[in-house]
Amino acid sequence: MYLSEDVDVTFVLEAEYDLRITQRLVVQPRTELGFAAQDIPERGIGAGMTDAVVDLRLRYEIKREFAPYVGGRFQALVGETADRAEEAGQDAIRLFVIAGVRFAVY
Repeated sequence: MYLSEDVDVTFVLEAEYDLRITQRLVVQPRTELGFAAQDIPERGIGAGMTDAVVDLRLRYEIKREFAPYVGGRFQALVGETADRAEEAGQDAIRLFVIAGVRFAVY
């Protein structure tokens, strides 16, 4: 849950799961749903569900605490947020290639 200095309330629901291929190689599907409690015109956000994100990451755990990954991301703006993006000339659906390093502290 996020609260801005203008008292705009947004929140995100997120779920992920690790599917081990080997002891070091992991496939991680991940889903994220964004919501806004009210319209936030200056950010192009409409009330209700704002977006859905689906990631698929392939991670290699060099150590459990350190693991580089590559993957893809599908993002779709929905509802009024999608309408506002399209009015501004932006795409409501986007595809990304992602890469990074996961650091974990146990």
